[in-house]
Amino acid sequence: MKSIENNTLAGGLILALALPLIVPNEFLIHVMIMVFFYGILASSLNLTVGYVGELPLGHAAFLGIGAYTSAILSAQFHAPFWLALPVAGVIAALFGLAIGAITLRLEGHYFVLITLSFTEVMRLIVLNWVEVTRGPLGFSNIPAPVINLGAGHVYEFNSKLWYYYLGLALLAVTTICVFRFARSSYGAASVAIRENRRLAKSIGINPFRYALGTFVAGAFFAGLAGSFYAHYISFVGPEVFGFSFMVTMLMMVALGGKGTVLGPILGALVIGLALEYLRFINEVRLSVFGLLLIAVVVFLPNGITGLLLRRRRGVPAKVPQPKPAES
Repeated sequence: MKSIENNTLAGGLILALALPLIVPNEFLIHVMIMVFFYGILASSLNLTVGYVGELPLGHAAFLGIGAYTSAILSAQFHAPFWLALPVAGVIAALFGLAIGAITLRLEGHYFVLITLSFTEVMRLIVLNWVEVTRGPLGFSNIPAPVINLGAGHVYEFNSKLWYYYLGLALLAVTTICVFRFARSSYGAASVAIRENRRLAKSIGINPFRYALGTFVAGAFFAGLAGSFYAHYISFVGPEVFGFSFMVTMLMMVALGGKGTVLGPILGALVIGLALEYLRFINEVRLSVFGLLLIAVVVFLPNGITGLLLRRRRGVPAKVPQPKPAES
């Protein structure tokens, strides 16, 4: 499994670096920028869903918090993007710490419902706190990142190519962090909690502490994704807290394969391409995605990554089960 992920990630990085040179198409570059954004977002959700086994339906709130933090710092306080980006991640992580400290003590549907309610509360706050968030108008004309090398050498991200490589760099950093987490003792403890919380507790693992740390890390990377999204789109409004982002993230994690480093990125690639290239059937696009999600759950319960692993080992997709003996 490790060799498959390592080889695929390395090959994908090389291809991504060369893609704008091979196919210099503005629309394709825009699509890939959105794929990078969704890859960061899906990877951040996968930390909690794939490794701890919890389902935070309020994960989109951290995306929105990061986006608004970066927009406010840049548009109102004229802070550079390179400062707004990490601050957005930290603020989202602090919210994750506060919410996780409350919700992760709960189990089952209580955790799901409270995290979902948190997103709606945040949406109502940004919608009505007009003095700070500009209400339904949101923030427009968010300044682009600038690199100042001194001596009059200032480079502004005024083309999609700059954002392409910035998005790729952020996704690479996120993937490296998730990779190190997955191979660490912290990641192993999180998987143990996912598999059997009581058994993990019996061998000295504190489920709450490990789940909270993973939840906060996921919130941090979602905040980074929100900051990148706000500066690339150059606009952020209350719709960034919409449930559509949450559904999209879940589909990416499920399709790619939860609990893996490669899975969310593969899911982001497939769903990200579909989101952009199926806009001509916008009315039925969500229905198509719904059917796709059902098919993945039924036929690919371990996602694309699980299928690749089975092919590598020569294991059939479904192992026939013996029929019970008749009495």
